[in-house]
Amino acid sequence: MKSNITRFITMYAVVMILSQSCKKNDNYPPNCGDKGSVVTTTKVFATGLNNPRGLKWGPDGNLYVAEGGTGGNHFSTGCLQAPPPAGPYMGNDSTSRISKIDWQGTRTTFVNYLPSCTAGAKTGSGITGMADVGFIGNTLYGLIGGAGCSHGVPDIPNGIIKSTGNGAWKLVANYSAYITTHPGVNYDAADYTPDGNPFSMVIVNKDFYVIEPNTGVLDKITPGGNVSRVADMSATQGHIVPTAITYHNGNFYVGNLGIFPATGISNIYKVTPAGQVSIFASGFSTILSIAFDDHNGLYVLENTVGAPSPTPNHGDVVRVDPSGDRHVIVSGLNLPTAIAFGPDGKLYISNSGIGAPGAGEILQVSFKCEAVMAAKEDLR
Repeated sequence: MKSNITRFITMYAVVMILSQSCKKNDNYPPNCGDKGSVVTTTKVFATGLNNPRGLKWGPDGNLYVAEGGTGGNHFSTGCLQAPPPAGPYMGNDSTSRISKIDWQGTRTTFVNYLPSCTAGAKTGSGITGMADVGFIGNTLYGLIGGAGCSHGVPDIPNGIIKSTGNGAWKLVANYSAYITTHPGVNYDAADYTPDGNPFSMVIVNKDFYVIEPNTGVLDKITPGGNVSRVADMSATQGHIVPTAITYHNGNFYVGNLGIFPATGISNIYKVTPAGQVSIFASGFSTILSIAFDDHNGLYVLENTVGAPSPTPNHGDVVRVDPSGDRHVIVSGLNLPTAIAFGPDGKLYISNSGIGAPGAGEILQVSFKCEAVMAAKEDLR
């Protein structure tokens, strides 16, 4: 992404899904039966976040959010840097965090003093730090995406961290060490970041599967810290900047940002566990997150639609039916960065995920049935 957004805008939309009356086999949440069509309502669920990114619901019923943080001003020496305009990055080892949000929308800091960095004047994300979160059992893990020497944080690498309680954490996997020596084969040298920019992850069978957009790879990381390549997407797809990942029915699904101007060039890719890559759906813009519902509906978060680069209030979420039909379920989002379904069946969105510290928020999208209008009687 090529934007420095510092403006805080709270804007949300209520958008009716254009659909036929729900029948028994309708795939929208909820199953409306004969009650009518599904409509959505969006409201602010939590505020006061610092560049919110990936979010997951914990086994305790609370929402956990990785925050990019507030950036830094330390420049590292003695290592290869990202070239201008993306670099150099300026880092800080303690200005990011992972927040816990309860059902009342109250935020508390769950893991603190995590690294964050500020990118070059014309870079994509502006500020980046913690990128995503996930659980193995009751233990919280996080993905660091804004550390390592090339991000101005020489003492902490990009990788997987584990919560150890009372706000503390420890590193369980050094991803910087791997990606520095194993980049994807087709990356943009003018935008290359040696430590990588891991952006999202999914946990499958107690292993972490991480998407690294800068060189275009999908990697597996074990809780013991071993890293291996699942797919070098750049080898077959070119420099597509993959950003989003989920796991569904035995396969990985990956969405990509694309390069600017990025209107309509993003795809959803299916990646098998063996690393075979194919296009599943195409024609999207600036994808940053994807999720499936319980009825095989795919939800695609587009950071910006209808503009060549990240633009406030141009984000949306599109639902792709198993049939391939598409429906915009919420629009007017302000530089959103992630989505996740809650245990209540509602969709949660990291909104204002790129912008001024403190301006980030979580939106809640509710689904309900709307009665079908009765047909008018013929006038005689």
